[in-house]
Amino acid sequence: MRRRHLLLVAVLAVVALSGCSGFFGSQEVDPERLNQNASYDWNTSADGTIVIEESEYTAVYRVQNDSSFQVYTVDGLGRERSVPISAMRFRYENGSVVSAANSSINVTETRQRTTVDFSRNVTGKVGYTVPRNGKRFATPTLVEGGSYTVVLPPNTGAGIPFLSRISPGGYESSTVDGQQVIRWEEVTSGQIVVRYYLDRDLLLFGGLTGIAVVVGLVGTLYYYRQLQATIRRRKEAGIDLEEEDEGDDPRDRGPPPGMR
Repeated sequence: MRRRHLLLVAVLAVVALSGCSGFFGSQEVDPERLNQNASYDWNTSADGTIVIEESEYTAVYRVQNDSSFQVYTVDGLGRERSVPISAMRFRYENGSVVSAANSSINVTETRQRTTVDFSRNVTGKVGYTVPRNGKRFATPTLVEGGSYTVVLPPNTGAGIPFLSRISPGGYESSTVDGQQVIRWEEVTSGQIVVRYYLDRDLLLFGGLTGIAVVVGLVGTLYYYRQLQATIRRRKEAGIDLEEEDEGDDPRDRGPPPGMR
């Protein structure tokens, strides 16, 4: 039993020393991944700007006199999880842009969070890229109470019930260069969620809706014609009952039989 314990301790030590200590502590992010190329909208005026693409999204966040910036997501059970960022860049107020390779910026990951450490208090904007898929995007509000902008991929949209969802409310939506842009002046909720549809989904939904309407009209017309045919046959057979006058008041008919 003692040997098993010693073996377990040895395995854990090897894992920690090999740099796979994210489960227990922090580990540095691969510099090659951080130095990948990407384009960012540094001219954005929002505190957080997210541009969604088919297989990834880019994010630009304002940093105001902070020594670090933390990135994370929330899983289906509400637990914080680190985000595998790449192509990390930082733009200073004077317009110069640096990467982790040519600066003192250090990026580490734990099981819960990814931390960009600037080693000193800085002001500017941090940009990074994260892989993604699907037609739903969700992110915690990393800048609490800040303004946000979300740009949807080309040939997509949001705003039609059942096909999409935008949360929180109080947003403005516009189209810029063929892409829907959603803006919030201030986000006080803990999360932003956008579920969107492809343009072809909208065409498919419209076609199915049109077919359902036509089927409903045909069914209604068929039922009406069958009802009219039944009424006509009853009249021809002489078994129709006269309809009572809708305005006839039972009190005007006098006393019941035997009391007149």
